[in-house]
Amino acid sequence: MAAPKADYGIDAPTAVRNLAVGGIAGIIAGIVVYAMMVPIRPVTGAILSIAGFISGFCLLGMAGLMVWSSKYGKLREREHLIDALGLVGNEKVLDVGCGRGLLLNGMARRLPKGRAFGIDLWQTVDQSGNSPEAAFANSKAENVADRVEVRTADMRDLPFPDGTMDAVISSLAIHNVRDGDGRAKAIREIARVLKPRGRLALQDLRCIDEYIKILKDMGWRDVRLSGLSFMIFPPIRTVTGRKP
Repeated sequence: MAAPKADYGIDAPTAVRNLAVGGIAGIIAGIVVYAMMVPIRPVTGAILSIAGFISGFCLLGMAGLMVWSSKYGKLREREHLIDALGLVGNEKVLDVGCGRGLLLNGMARRLPKGRAFGIDLWQTVDQSGNSPEAAFANSKAENVADRVEVRTADMRDLPFPDGTMDAVISSLAIHNVRDGDGRAKAIREIARVLKPRGRLALQDLRCIDEYIKILKDMGWRDVRLSGLSFMIFPPIRTVTGRKP
């Protein structure tokens, strides 16, 4: 029997659904307008029907890009993000907002003598089928379950002592904290659990400048910002740094 394949779900499934529904509605509207208006008012009907077709196909295209990103793009992007941590194989690392374990398991594969921890609140609006059980099942599928641990926890109150982790990673998670004070608290918590000289990689599609400012306000100097990566849709950027 073939080994089970890891399944990392669809990111932002509600947004994908809404885009797909909107796209289909736009195309149907274009067809209806063409059939009803073109015989009566050819120019106006043609313009409105074309607008419906264009908007519909654009929305469907965006939905398709998000599905491609979830199923293929983010699998390729994770290796580049983990590379930024410079792991040697014996570290303790943390994935903040681990979801179904994409980055968590990717790091664990590089830690034959280390351990990878993941925390999440398991909100399915952020990822389809998001649960601790799904994360653990994917760890088993990637043969790293013996060095992975997942916990239910809020990134604003991490359940780890000061200076515990050699590296912390997070992708498309921190922006889900709706208020700026909450995001700042999450960044400070991440800094707290890192060891001195510990490494950080934060990947997100918005609030990036906010993260950089918070880190620099805490005295971090080695803070860098990547260019846009189009392997994930919408495109993302990565903040890397090392704790003083």
